[in-house]
Amino acid sequence: MIYLLLSVLSSSVIFVIFKLYDRFGINTLQAIIFNYFFAFASGMLIDQRVPEVRIFSEAWFPGTVILGFMFIAVFYLAALTTQRSGLSVVSVATKMSVAIPVFFGIVLYNESTGFIKIAGILLALAAVYLTSIKKKEGIKIRKRNLIFPLLVFFGSGIIDTTIKFLETSYVVEADVALFSSTIFAIAGLVGVSILIIQAFLGKLVLSFKNVLGGIALGIPNFGSIYFLVLALRTEGMESSTVFPLNNVAIVMISTFLGILLFRERMLTKNWIGIALAVASIILIATSESWM
Repeated sequence: MIYLLLSVLSSSVIFVIFKLYDRFGINTLQAIIFNYFFAFASGMLIDQRVPEVRIFSEAWFPGTVILGFMFIAVFYLAALTTQRSGLSVVSVATKMSVAIPVFFGIVLYNESTGFIKIAGILLALAAVYLTSIKKKEGIKIRKRNLIFPLLVFFGSGIIDTTIKFLETSYVVEADVALFSSTIFAIAGLVGVSILIIQAFLGKLVLSFKNVLGGIALGIPNFGSIYFLVLALRTEGMESSTVFPLNNVAIVMISTFLGILLFRERMLTKNWIGIALAVASIILIATSESWM
């Protein structure tokens, strides 16, 4: 459970850093690209091995290439969704995607089900929705923009499902840090290619503060994936339990951090969402004891 808590805390710190980007005028795209290299460096410090050519022959390497491209793609789609439909839509689409790895965990890995667990998962989904809504009128999406949150939903779900598949099938315990950092290295290389294209088009303006933003983001970003993989490897922790707990806890803690650090205002439906989040965590965490 400690690894799951560390993953949640890491992801919650990412939320705070993104909020600070606006305050300090940091270019989000550049900072995220730089962050991938610092996340990679964090993994190498933990792994304490010099990257070797053998990485390319590892069974999990093709999967990290796919994940690296998807990290950038989903981020770009999330940015488009934010611009066209708002931050609440992105938050809901990202966190609701937990339904995808939960479904595959139950179907492919024959993970446990039961009324208590299913009820907890449904409460978690409701909690994510209610906590993410920051306007009284709720979420409104124009039909022409619907494709973007859908792509974010499926992209985020596929990322989590792929991580679970690779972790279960190919990644040995000694390679967890190397596996996690390789994903970030590939995402960083894809990001650099984007910056090169921007440079050729005359649209690239680099700033050292964007590098600092990348440093601040890199460590918790690595932690969010590294500790999630370790949580998935914990004996007795099923992915259909880990992913809902991870997502709903991130939403809950991020919300409280928003109140404490940025004085964000809460609607009644947000507080209901928090209450449902607590209930869902209790139900999911204790579901196996009821079976």
